[in-house]
Amino acid sequence: MSETLVTTAEGADAQSFDDVMLAMDVVDTLRHRERVLDKELSAEEREEKLVERLRVIYKNQGIDVPDRILRDGVKALEEKRFVYEPPKGGLNVSLAKFYIGRDRWLKPVALVFGLAAVGTGVYHVGVTAPEAARERAAEVRLTQTLPAELSTARDTALAQANTDEARAAIETVYQEAAFAVQSGDGAAGERAVERLGDMASLLSRELTIRVVSRPGDMSGVFRLNDDNPDVRNHYLIVEAIDSAGAPFAVTVTSEEDQETRKVTKWGLRVPEAVFNRVAADKQDDAIIQEAEVGEKPQGALAPQYTIETSGGAILDW
Repeated sequence: MSETLVTTAEGADAQSFDDVMLAMDVVDTLRHRERVLDKELSAEEREEKLVERLRVIYKNQGIDVPDRILRDGVKALEEKRFVYEPPKGGLNVSLAKFYIGRDRWLKPVALVFGLAAVGTGVYHVGVTAPEAARERAAEVRLTQTLPAELSTARDTALAQANTDEARAAIETVYQEAAFAVQSGDGAAGERAVERLGDMASLLSRELTIRVVSRPGDMSGVFRLNDDNPDVRNHYLIVEAIDSAGAPFAVTVTSEEDQETRKVTKWGLRVPEAVFNRVAADKQDDAIIQEAEVGEKPQGALAPQYTIETSGGAILDW
């Protein structure tokens, strides 16, 4: 602390920053001179003696401090003007302490939030995003792809059809499927596309319907009527053969439980007389001489039978 600073302080009417600093230095000197405090603060005229003692202390240090600064320092000590008193408890204090101690809790908290962010990202990449992509793909298929496939399948089948019955059947399948797709039933649309494809394949072929006559295979069966046990329903086991002599799978619906399946063999319901005639033909030499019982022309869906039949069918026997 220089003489220049002291002189400047004496020339000021108001207390300057330098005066305050000198007063704080005086207080600090008094605090570190415990003997002075013990002897002088308890004696009469303590302020004057303290000022005198402080004047000697600073003079021995080569520092010229005005008496008013010394007196202000003594007074500041008694008033505890420069003494720091920690604030009492409260929300602000708690928040301040919490912030000061951030080195202890900030890293663990940041780690937790980091792991949570990573977990959220992984879940988004592994679950949310793929699920959203599947939903978008399903929506596109339902509103765009599937209707186009249905239209193409219908046109393909109609191009093979040569009969009004076949064309009407194709149109029925298409219209029902189109309505289902508009209602949000994509599964019905998928089945219709497959069904129309089967119809087109069937229309493109000429098939022969014949009674199965091979060792180990049954050529006919009968069923007892549940409502009237005295009534029997007779069926010839038949198959569809293409121009290459290979069995061809056709779509057949059972009259017993309305189940529909693609099969290469099915039971065709016939009167008892027709059943007995075919049975006698086979019993003669184990060969059915008149095995062919119908044909399915190209461009048609339904066979044309050469025997009497109701057209009813079964799938299992």
